[in-house]
Amino acid sequence: MQTQQTEQLPLTDCRFCSLISKANGEDPIGTAGTCDHWLIMELPQPWPQNLFQENPTIKPLISLFQELTVKHGVKFRPILIAPDREYSQPGFTRILYYYRPAKLFSQFEKQEFVVPEGEATALLTAILKQLIQQPNDLSKFQQYQQQTSHIRELMVCTHAQVDLACGRFGTPLYRQLRKEYAPASNGKLRVWQTTHFGGHQFAPTLVDLPQGCLWGHLEPEVLDLLVNRNGSALGLRQFYRGWAGLSKFEQIVEREIWMQLGWTWFDYLKTGQVLAKELDEEHHVDEEHHVDEEHHVDEEHHVDEDHPVYWADVRIDFTTTDSNISGAYEAKVEVCDEVISALNSAKQMELQAVKQYRVSCLVKVE
Repeated sequence: MQTQQTEQLPLTDCRFCSLISKANGEDPIGTAGTCDHWLIMELPQPWPQNLFQENPTIKPLISLFQELTVKHGVKFRPILIAPDREYSQPGFTRILYYYRPAKLFSQFEKQEFVVPEGEATALLTAILKQLIQQPNDLSKFQQYQQQTSHIRELMVCTHAQVDLACGRFGTPLYRQLRKEYAPASNGKLRVWQTTHFGGHQFAPTLVDLPQGCLWGHLEPEVLDLLVNRNGSALGLRQFYRGWAGLSKFEQIVEREIWMQLGWTWFDYLKTGQVLAKELDEEHHVDEEHHVDEEHHVDEEHHVDEDHPVYWADVRIDFTTTDSNISGAYEAKVEVCDEVISALNSAKQMELQAVKQYRVSCLVKVE
C-alpha cells in the first residue's frame, strides 16, 4: 500500500530521500556501520558541506584520518556537534572520545575533555595517535578531563548542507528531545545536533551513546519508548538501524535476538562473526578465505550491487557482565525483497533498488 502511494507522486515533488525510503518500506536495519572509535567535537554552525576539508581545526588532521582508516584499518567515526547554550563554555571546545573496550562489550567507554579552543587540534591529534600506538602527549590534557561517564548522549543529525532531509526532519526531532527529555533527566541525558554520520535516507536519524545504537525514520510518538525503554521493544523494531559494535549482517541477526529477549539484551556483552556468505550464484565464500566484508558492504549505500550478497551465516556470542549467563546464537540471513529507495534528496531523484533481508533461521547453539 505504501509503495502505491509513492508511485502516485511525481518524482520532482519527492525532494526528500527519507520520504521515498519510508514510503516504500525500506528496512533501516544493518545500516549503522561498524565503528570501534567515535571522535566528537563541538564546532559552531553553520556547517558547510566540505566542513572537514575547510575547518582550520580539523584540516590538519585529514592525513591522519586517512592513515588510520586506509593504512591501519581503524574503524572510527568523526562527528561534529553544535555548542549548546546550557552545556557549553565560551572560549572552550568539548571533545568526546568513545572506544570499544573489549572484544565482547555492550557499550563504548567514554573520555570527555573541555579544552581551550586553541588546544583542540593538539588534543585530537593526541587521541588519534594513541589509536595506532604512536607517541602522543595525551597526558597533558588530564586537567581538562570531565567525569561524565554517567551521562547518556543522544545525537541527532541536522546537517542540511549534506542532505536537506536531515535538516527538515532531524531539526524538529532534536528540538523535541532537547526541550522535553533532556531537562527531565536530572543531568543524565544530553541532546546534541550533529553533522552527518551516514544514512540520510533514514532521516530523522540519531546515535545513542555510550550504547552505540543507531535509529532512523524516527517519529515523535516513539521517542518516549526510545529514551525511557518503558514498553515492549517490538515498538522500535522498524526504527532500528543497528548496533555499531557489529557489522551489517550481524546487526540484522542482533535485532532478532533483541526482539526475543527484550531490553535486557542491550546489557549483554556480545560480539559477532560472519561464518559464510554467498556473493553470487557461482561464488561461495567462507571467512577462512579472508574476504573483507567491509569491501563488499558499503555502510552508506547498503549492498554493493557489483557483489550482491544473497545469504550469510552469522554467529553472535554473548555473556552477562557477571558471566553467569553465556552462550551463542547462529542464524541465516537471506534476501527476501527489493525496494526502491533514494540515497540523496534532490529535485530529480536518483532511485536505486535496495535488497531487503530477513533472518530465516535463528538458533541458540550454546
